[in-house]
Amino acid sequence: MATLAQHTAVGRRKTSVARVYLRPGGSGKIIINKRPLEAYFPLAWRRTVVLSPFEVTGTQGKFDVVVNARGGGLTGQAEAIRLGIARALVEHNEELRKPLRDAGFLTRDPRMVERKKYGQPKARKRFQFSKR
Repeated sequence: MATLAQHTAVGRRKTSVARVYLRPGGSGKIIINKRPLEAYFPLAWRRTVVLSPFEVTGTQGKFDVVVNARGGGLTGQAEAIRLGIARALVEHNEELRKPLRDAGFLTRDPRMVERKKYGQPKARKRFQFSKR
């Protein structure tokens, strides 16, 4: 059975990319990389990050969410999923844009890891300077 009213969005954070599929009229279950939310994010604060767009808009339990997350670490993936869910909610209902924007969930965090430069041990650290 294919659902027609599926909303798709992409969220990114650092090197993590999350493709989010939001299905209205569901029971509120969230599947990330074919695993339930509680199994994928055992720490409660990461689950809170993922669920926060639903709490801000008051839509808990009204959508089923399927996510494909790749790259980065668990925190980056959690924040990428949050951005993807927020974008999919706006696609579903444009009136949800203001509360999500006010909470800062529609802003892509542009911070990335700075590359290591040659002649240095790390991106900004220098080797010890010796005058003599």
